[in-house]
Amino acid sequence: MFAKPRDVDLRIDARYVMPVEPAGVLEDHALVVDAGKIAAIVPRADAERDYRPAQHVELADHALIPGLVNAHTHAAMTLLRGIADDLPLAAWLETHIWPRERRFVSPEFVHDGTLLGAAEMLLSGITCCNDMYFHPEDAARAYEQAGMRAMLGRPILDVPTPYAADADAYLARGFAARDAFKQSPRLSFSLAPHAPYTVGDATWERVVVYARQLDLSIQTHVAETRREVDESLATHHQTPLARLDRLGATGPNFIAIHAVHLDAHDIDLLVAQGCHVVHCAGSNMKLASGIAPVSALLERGVNVALGTDGAASNNRLDVLDEMRLAGLLAKVATGDAATLPAHTLLRLATLGGAQALGLDAHIGSLQSGKDADITALRLADVETLPLYDPVSQLPNAAGREHVTDVWIAGERVVESRRLTRIDSPSLLARTKAWQARLA
Repeated sequence: MFAKPRDVDLRIDARYVMPVEPAGVLEDHALVVDAGKIAAIVPRADAERDYRPAQHVELADHALIPGLVNAHTHAAMTLLRGIADDLPLAAWLETHIWPRERRFVSPEFVHDGTLLGAAEMLLSGITCCNDMYFHPEDAARAYEQAGMRAMLGRPILDVPTPYAADADAYLARGFAARDAFKQSPRLSFSLAPHAPYTVGDATWERVVVYARQLDLSIQTHVAETRREVDESLATHHQTPLARLDRLGATGPNFIAIHAVHLDAHDIDLLVAQGCHVVHCAGSNMKLASGIAPVSALLERGVNVALGTDGAASNNRLDVLDEMRLAGLLAKVATGDAATLPAHTLLRLATLGGAQALGLDAHIGSLQSGKDADITALRLADVETLPLYDPVSQLPNAAGREHVTDVWIAGERVVESRRLTRIDSPSLLARTKAWQARLA
C-alpha cells in the first residue's frame, strides 16, 4: 500500500540548491514549502511522489540559495544616492549629508526612501536587512508594505537632530517604535548608538543596561576610519572598541559595523566576547576607509557578515556585489588567492548575516523547519556560461540582474523580476519628486 502524497503550499524545482549549511550543491532537487516553512529538500522524483503542492514552480536553469542578508544599511538614504560622490567620509557627512538630513528628513522621507531601498534589495535577492536610521516606525511601515524582513536599529546620539533633542528623546522614540511594531512577524529591533565619537560614556552605559534588561542587540559603527581611532587614542587613551568593551557594550549581542582599523588587542576582544563584525567592502572602498582584516577575523572564529551601508556611501544595495568585492579585497590584502573562497563568501552573505542579527534559527540556510526565505538566480545566460561550479559563479560571474524570484516566509515577493507588493510606477514618481527637492 502506497502512502498518500502530502498536501503542501509550494514546490520549487531547480537545477541547483545551495543549502549553505551543510556546504555543497544539490542537483535537480525540489524545495518543498508549507505554512511559510521549508518542509523538505529532496530529489525531484521523491517530491513528485511524496508531495502534492498547491503551487508548482519550475526553475530548470536556476540556483536556489538562502535569501541574502544585508547586515548593515541605512535604507532611507537611498534618496541621497549619488548626491555627493568622491569625497572622504568627514567631508561627505559634514558638508553634504548632515545638512540635507537636518533639512529634509521626516516620516515621509524615511518611508519613501526605505521603500525604495527595500525594492532595490528585493530585486537584488536580499530578503532581510539590518537597518539603522531615524524614524524607525516609518521604516517599519515601508518594510511591512514591501513584505521584507528587517531588524530596525533605533538611533541614539548625544547631539540634537530634527528627530530628537538628546539621548533621552532618542531612546524614548525608539522604544515607542518597538512597542508599535513588536508583533510584526518579519520585524525585530535593536539599539543603535551611531558611533563611539557621537555617543558619550554615560549614554553608552545606559544603552548597555537596556540591552541587558531587554535582551537586545547593540549595533554601532566602530573603527571605520584611522582618524576615528587616532582621536579616540588621544581623548580616551584607548581604541574605540576597547573603550566600548570597558563600558560593557561588547558581547554576543554586539555588532561591530565596519571594524576596519583593528589592532591585535581589538581582535582579541572580538574573539573573547563573541562579537559579530559586519564587513562593508564597497562603502569602505568608496570612502577610502581602508581594508578590514576579514580573513584574520575568520581565522580566529569571529562571525563576519556582509553589509552594503547606505546607498549614499555605496550607491547600490547589492550583497552579491559585496561578495565579489569582499573576496577580491581579501585576496589583495593577504596576497593569497585562496583567501575567502566562494563558499565562504556565500556563507558570509547568508548565514553569517543571520547569526549577526540573532536570526539564524529561522533564516540564513535552506534547512527543513526554517522560514522559507529563498532567492532564485538564473545561471543560463551568456554572462554565466559555461557553468562548471555554480557556487563559484555567484561572486565571480553572476549579479543581481540574474535574480528572478524571491520568497520570504514562503510568499513570492519577486516574481520573474517583478515586485509583487510594491507599486513600482508610484514609487518611481515619488522618488523623482524627492530628487527635485533634494537637488
